[in-house]
Amino acid sequence: MAVLFLLAFWGQVVLAQLPLSSPPFFPPPATSGAQPSAQTSVPNPQWSTLLGNLLYFYEAQRSGRLPSTKRVFWRNDSAVNDGSDAGLDLSGGYYDAGDYIKCTFPLSFSVMSICWGASDFGRGYDLANQTAYLDDMLRWSLDWLIKAHPSPRTLFVQVGDANLENAYWGGDLNIPPNRPSYQINDTSWRFCGVRRMLEPVRQPNLGPSFSPPASLQNSSYAEILLAHAQDLYTFAIPDCGPQAGIAYPSSSYGDELAMAALLLAWATNSSNYYSQAENYYNQYFLGGSNAIFNWDSKTPGWPCASFAGNLSGWQVEAERYFDHILSGGGPSFKTKGGLLWYPGDSDEDSLNPALNAAMLLTRYAQIATTQDKKSSYLEFAKSQLDYALGNNPMSVPYVVGSNPNSPANPHSAMASGGDDINNINTLPPQEAYIIYGAVVGGPDKKDKFYDIRSDWPETEVALDYNAPLLTLTAMHVLNDTTDPFFTRLQAGAYAAEKPSGKPCDAAFPCHSGGLSKGVKIALSVVLSLFGLAIMR
Repeated sequence: MAVLFLLAFWGQVVLAQLPLSSPPFFPPPATSGAQPSAQTSVPNPQWSTLLGNLLYFYEAQRSGRLPSTKRVFWRNDSAVNDGSDAGLDLSGGYYDAGDYIKCTFPLSFSVMSICWGASDFGRGYDLANQTAYLDDMLRWSLDWLIKAHPSPRTLFVQVGDANLENAYWGGDLNIPPNRPSYQINDTSWRFCGVRRMLEPVRQPNLGPSFSPPASLQNSSYAEILLAHAQDLYTFAIPDCGPQAGIAYPSSSYGDELAMAALLLAWATNSSNYYSQAENYYNQYFLGGSNAIFNWDSKTPGWPCASFAGNLSGWQVEAERYFDHILSGGGPSFKTKGGLLWYPGDSDEDSLNPALNAAMLLTRYAQIATTQDKKSSYLEFAKSQLDYALGNNPMSVPYVVGSNPNSPANPHSAMASGGDDINNINTLPPQEAYIIYGAVVGGPDKKDKFYDIRSDWPETEVALDYNAPLLTLTAMHVLNDTTDPFFTRLQAGAYAAEKPSGKPCDAAFPCHSGGLSKGVKIALSVVLSLFGLAIMR
């Protein structure tokens, strides 16, 4: 059984076992993304560059002491005393999004997704010469997750106060100190955040692989990871509750228990774990769901990973789910521009649900029951990928630095160069640093994108936003001789479509017409006084 993780614990600074390329890979200027390639064979250089850029983003998000091999010149050592309040070293890991908190919840999902893709289309990383950087990224992730699990019945779920971090807008040298570490153990409220942690801890090949896995293998470290996973699984089962973290609350936990048991079944070849996984799947009525697939909702991924036992039964469930998406049966629908949209979930990061669905469709299509289904699944997945890469009403490839029309104002405290939270959009007028490879939140449901730095629903970057696009890109490196869509977009394409004004979202609340609250109060006072005058 393939082991995805090639890791070693070498002190405080994590170093890659695979030698990094020499000279190192650096993202090229955005202008190169408007130049079609002449190559007509795999690997296509534009897809290879995109894969490298997407991995580069994770390096820009690193916390702790950075190695001498760092490529993001404007990043510095930061938050090196994390965990000191608990007497531990919790430095390292990744900042979750545009601010400076670190969470096991979204990081675990991101690593799970990336490793799943590396199992399916890992040869794409090899062809693009990015396997060493994949290794480096996974090491930095998993070594920190191991730190976050210092004993069998203790797990740290977050470092940094979300409210304090959200109130700080500045570079990595002046992050507010005294960052609290949040843990769960036998004496504090234990909840199913534990489940999130173990999903990537030792993830084998989930079912049939569609190319050789990325050339990573280290069985001794895999056993260390498996030991952590089994401890966490035992810790998680009793008294499970719905909360999974401070900044990332979980809406449910049945899907977490089912997925965790399934992954352990694959890792250990244990029929007992598989039986537990099926029992959880049935106990929590996970079948028949049309829910989103993301860090909080794993159910749609379950039939795509469960190839043991009743294969045909899981194919029926998987294809019911995918056919429902393609038919527009709800709750999801397609915007006029063609983006898959989940009301509520897509409001604050519209691209992520669509790209996660595209990733599942691409993975499952290889074993679809008919050729027609395979073709329709791949076609739909490609439409979502193309949308994200520029085939949309705004003519925006939503990957920073990939093309002259890419977002210029990602919501990233580190990259902005500003230090005034009251003037995020204007200080400085232009983003100080390009955070290459970052996937932003995405457009609104009218397909409009405003590219405003403070508009975090549309422009914030995050670890889980990049994850599905890595898998989709690796697949295209492996199979596609044609360029990504964004090479067709020349400078100025977005400027011609950019909407005026401001969006209507959580960052810029708006009203659907009528009188404002203040006017209504004023009128009520007038009417009250008028009524009193009549009575007199």
